[in-house]
Amino acid sequence: MVSSEHTVNDSSALTGWYKSSHSGGDQGECLEVARGHAGVPVRDSKDTSGPALIFSADGWANFLTAVKQGHIHA
Repeated sequence: MVSSEHTVNDSSALTGWYKSSHSGGDQGECLEVARGHAGVPVRDSKDTSGPALIFSADGWANFLTAVKQGHIHA
């Protein structure tokens, strides 16, 4: 299942996936995050059996902070 330290080839093997309550519409730009794992798995919601990136808890928290502060734009 794990191809390297920071990815999973088939994210359907993981459980606990959810989308943000802010996700909406049909633009196809949604990510899903899985709860209950040592790291924070993130995948493309359109490809539920595709790969997932695994972030450290601190890395994910830093990413979310940067987005909320406007340092990262879509």
